Amino acid sequence: MSGDEGGSTPLSVLITGASSGIGEAVVERFRAAGARVFLTGRRAEPPSSLRDGERYLAGDLGDESFVERLVAEAVAELGPLDTVVAVHGMQAEGPLTEMALDQASQMLDANVLSVFAVLKHAVPAMREGGGQIVLVSSRLGIVGIPGQVLYTAAKGGLIMLGKGAAIELAPRNIRVNVAAPGLTETPVIEASFQRRDDPEAYRAERAATIPMRRLARPEEVAEAIFFLGSPASSYITGAVLPIDGGYTAA
Repeated sequence: MSGDEGGSTPLSVLITGASSGIGEAVVERFRAAGARVFLTGRRAEPPSSLRDGERYLAGDLGDESFVERLVAEAVAELGPLDTVVAVHGMQAEGPLTEMALDQASQMLDANVLSVFAVLKHAVPAMREGGGQIVLVSSRLGIVGIPGQVLYTAAKGGLIMLGKGAAIELAPRNIRVNVAAPGLTETPVIEASFQRRDDPEAYRAERAATIPMRRLARPEEVAEAIFFLGSPASSYITGAVLPIDGGYTAA
């Protein structure tokens, strides 16, 4: 297997949801280790952090034809893939009895089925000797809270997708693990705080629910994802790693 940090052969890495927040931090962490990256996201404009020689392909991962194209172009650019990191997803809030069935379908499509499509097409494109896949779920895939029933169901389903894939792909030396971040200082979370009447009071209220009494920084989450997505975690597969300041330990 190629590409350990500081080794002679750089990792070839496909990263989804790479245009902002945790995804952007993941890209930067792999770059710092000398990896060659291919990026995708929903936003039409490439991230401002995109470097010369890197590729960003915008599109909908719920469209299987786009996923096929994405993987084909990533392989054409990078060669066989060492690592796939699926950061993309969506969130919706609201009482269970007020959520529409089409919202449930959208949540499952965005958080589970689109990731399944990425796995389906990326696995055959991975290096012959094996590699690593990281699915990014959430602390709310492990525990439930009111007003997030659809999100917890989808992220919990993503965890089980990762576990099942880990068992199926282990004979091919392809490891599949799941990162489960908690509240993180991202533009999406910041925007959700700003919609509150008193954003700072709400931020403090949310931080108080976390044993470490603060939100994660994107680079802290990215560090853990990098570990799972590199040969440093060579005997770990089927694991779920909470990155949540102790939230799910309580």
